[in-house]
Amino acid sequence: MFHGTITALVTPFRNGAIDETAFRAHLERQIDAGVQAVVPAGTTGEAATLSFSEHKRLIGITVDHVRGRIPVIAGTGSNNTAESIELTQSAKSLGADAALLISPYYNKPTQEGIYQHYKAVAEAVHLPQIIYNVPGRTNSNILPQTVSLLSRIANIVGIKDATADMEQLNATIGACEGRIDFFSGDDATVLPFMALGGCGVISVVSNIAPEAMLRVTRAAATSDWLEARTAQLALRGLNRMMFVQSNPIPVKAAAAMMGWMEKDIRLPLTTLPETLCNEMHAMLTDFGLTPKRTQP
Repeated sequence: MFHGTITALVTPFRNGAIDETAFRAHLERQIDAGVQAVVPAGTTGEAATLSFSEHKRLIGITVDHVRGRIPVIAGTGSNNTAESIELTQSAKSLGADAALLISPYYNKPTQEGIYQHYKAVAEAVHLPQIIYNVPGRTNSNILPQTVSLLSRIANIVGIKDATADMEQLNATIGACEGRIDFFSGDDATVLPFMALGGCGVISVVSNIAPEAMLRVTRAAATSDWLEARTAQLALRGLNRMMFVQSNPIPVKAAAAMMGWMEKDIRLPLTTLPETLCNEMHAMLTDFGLTPKRTQP
């Protein structure tokens, strides 16, 4: 259903509010580059700091602007199952093509709790859903056996795996027996992830360099492994720079340097320090991009 390079969109702010003009321009930039889908209101979009009304508005703007040209996979996850259901219902009513739901964070649910959470959302809202495993943020890991059980629910269609653990990926793919699709949540390991059977990546770095990430996923999808390896290695420096601090601090700094949006980011995240801004500017320049200012 979904494949290739899928961008986890940043959310531009201006004076503390969503900058709709900058967001629409960023969407158009992604579509022009050829990405296969977009994710509004995910982790990279600072979903944890959005009010319910802002969250829904961001999804609505995305659907309105995209107009069916590419799929919209709305971020609707929460550590509160009832809130996840409400956000997913809203995404469906707004016209999103699917939902991406982070595993419940902070609560530290058991594997049974994780299973029951996703099952409840899937049963409440008939919309294709992608589960999201990112232990570094949630303090829990969706184990292969749990993913296997979830893969038997009809409208759970995929998993975004940000573990960067190829052995766990191998075990999970085997446990699911082809019932769902797999998407990398780690830009640095897209090539090995797709070599093991993944369909693509839900990417941070494609906010800044979509064509470069598309080069990786297109080559891997056609088993052109030499080209895929060359493309993945070419992204090494930029991938590293995009995670020198917590996402989305670096990618928003890069977008501001490119002149695409303001540097605004919501607390408790803070803007990229000056020393790292200089390093970011140099990296963007070396990569062949043309930042308009040294510091956002």
